[in-house]
Amino acid sequence: MIVVTGGAGFIGSAIVWKLNQQGKTNIVIVDELGKDEKWKNLVGLKYEDFVNKLEFIEQILDDVIPYNVEAIIHIGANSSTTEKDADHLMDNNYNYTKELAKFCVEKNVRFIYASSAATYGDGALGFDDNESKLETLRPLNMYGYSKQLFDLWAKRNSISDQIVGIKYFNVYGPNEYHKGDMRSVVHKAFEQVRDTGKVRLFKSLNPKYKDGEQMRDFVYVKDAVDMTLYFLDNKNRNGIYNVGAGKARTWNDLVTALFNAVGKPVNIEYIDLPQHLAEKYQYFTEANLTKIKNAGYKQPTTSLEVGVNDYVKNYLLKNLFLGY
Repeated sequence: MIVVTGGAGFIGSAIVWKLNQQGKTNIVIVDELGKDEKWKNLVGLKYEDFVNKLEFIEQILDDVIPYNVEAIIHIGANSSTTEKDADHLMDNNYNYTKELAKFCVEKNVRFIYASSAATYGDGALGFDDNESKLETLRPLNMYGYSKQLFDLWAKRNSISDQIVGIKYFNVYGPNEYHKGDMRSVVHKAFEQVRDTGKVRLFKSLNPKYKDGEQMRDFVYVKDAVDMTLYFLDNKNRNGIYNVGAGKARTWNDLVTALFNAVGKPVNIEYIDLPQHLAEKYQYFTEANLTKIKNAGYKQPTTSLEVGVNDYVKNYLLKNLFLGY
């Protein structure tokens, strides 16, 4: 059985979708559905069972899992970069992951977990997924720090070479509909274009970057899933790996691709960057993919234009989810 935590969420449900495409339905989804509508991500998927995340961790701690676990793909977490409840993040992101990792290492179960590019902080030290540099990283928010803490714990306890950590960069694509403010700019911008015919982007406060020329590594969710599942099939590849497009693009590039996909003229309004974001704003991110390529992953990543076009035309305009 393959357990996917956060399996009703954005990346988690996309992983289940891809496993279904591979003919795999021996899947248990672990999540907490709450009051939003992420349950819709599950409707078109095939899986054996759904377990609440609190019940699952109790099964892990009591060692009473009622099925044979082949792998745990741990995507579940509070991924809000603006979350202020540090105790919640410590418990939900850090401690929960520790217990799953200990279980997997003890039982010889494949463990793949979501770290984050947020661990790189302002990027001053680069974006190299080199475990020897972990202690030097300085995340800018508590979410990034909660992910950093587990990476460090795994290294201190000498299990980094037995598990896989995935540092996701800016993932966009179908099944993120429920994420509110944490949705990608593609989704937010699509709604702006639909409702107003224009997109609002933050002005730059950094003289090195013109308005809209701030850069991010935007990776299509289908690529992120393929890169993640590579490690399910290649159990001799362990450690921490970046998952991104490997090429930084500007916000202007992103919204231009969106306007082209919906067939409307480019119309961008630049607005002031809120003060509460100014101190933690990243002007450049770019995944160094050398390590994952050296590990044997050879598939090319989807270009921003192709990814946005697929997302808009095949999902957003049709209001469809993966699996439908």
